[in-house]
Amino acid sequence: MVPFLDLKAQYRTIKPEIDEAVARVLENASYILGPEVQAFERDFAAACSVSHAVGTNSGTSALHLALLAAGVGPGDEVVTTPFTFVATVAAITYAGATPVLVDIDPVSYTIDPALIEDAITPKTKAIIPVHLYGQPADMDPILDIARRHGLAVIEDACQAHLAEYKGRRAGSMGEYGCFSFYPGKNLGAYGEGGAAVTSLDGGDRTLRMLRDWGAERRYHHELRGFNYRMEGIQGAVLGVKLKYLPAWTEARRSAAATYGQLLSTVGVPTPVELEYSKHVYHVYAVRVPERERVQRELSDRGVQTNIHYPFPVHLLEAYRDLGYAGGAFPASERAAAEVLSLPLFPEITREQIEEVVSHLVAVLGG
Repeated sequence: MVPFLDLKAQYRTIKPEIDEAVARVLENASYILGPEVQAFERDFAAACSVSHAVGTNSGTSALHLALLAAGVGPGDEVVTTPFTFVATVAAITYAGATPVLVDIDPVSYTIDPALIEDAITPKTKAIIPVHLYGQPADMDPILDIARRHGLAVIEDACQAHLAEYKGRRAGSMGEYGCFSFYPGKNLGAYGEGGAAVTSLDGGDRTLRMLRDWGAERRYHHELRGFNYRMEGIQGAVLGVKLKYLPAWTEARRSAAATYGQLLSTVGVPTPVELEYSKHVYHVYAVRVPERERVQRELSDRGVQTNIHYPFPVHLLEAYRDLGYAGGAFPASERAAAEVLSLPLFPEITREQIEEVVSHLVAVLGG
């Protein structure tokens, strides 16, 4: 059996360091925030080439706080894409704003910059490009549009740890960048976790207050804040794992290259690393016909797969009230109907990749 993800394999390689880091938290009883979180924030900011990182309890919380820190609120509109995990759009509604959706580029799966300007109205306050699957959106035209219209840019980099756009780290180009440390992410906690990053002067102060009940001092609540704090154990775990992230990233890229080589002759559309991008392959998504059948038969053969994502946000029941009908975003809808994520994790072997490809070709009738 080839698993979609093997978190146990990764833990075994760093177990002594993880156990020691967790023990420090338990000995110090710094269960919420504390020195381990502070150390991780410092190191993660450096890894992202930004001035500040603020640890949160999830990537969704990071998006929510970044929107609030950017001044987004009721009556505002925020432009993003429907082909993303639902949290991107949910965070906009948490801030009281209205999501305005535009379609993706069918090659990169990221927001199509050519469609953004037509979606901007006097109510638009921000743009959230999503660096989907680990590939950055085409940021230069997005940043140019934002400058000309006076909009904030909040990068949803939840799947793009250490990804690069023309040599610039994901999360470092907009006013804010947001990351998830959900266990399956390229940098994953042992539970929930997230971070918002920024280089704005004083931008981290607002984020830190908002994540901790709007206060810098206990019981002195200056803002209407939230309980979005990162736990000490998660900070400790992430601090250990961050040291290994560059090597794990290269292992992912190597595995993706192996997939690309093996699939290049069998007619399966594979991910494209665009010329401006350093793709970090959080997900290796191919496109197949009859996806549900293919997934079922691969499972019968012992190959675990996943789908990221089977429905664009505008077709989810919870977001029907946004007012978009089927056919509104054809590139997103086609991708949602065809993408299939193959097993990929730093510890995957060439033999496992060859097994996956062999079964995939057989199921497709190749």
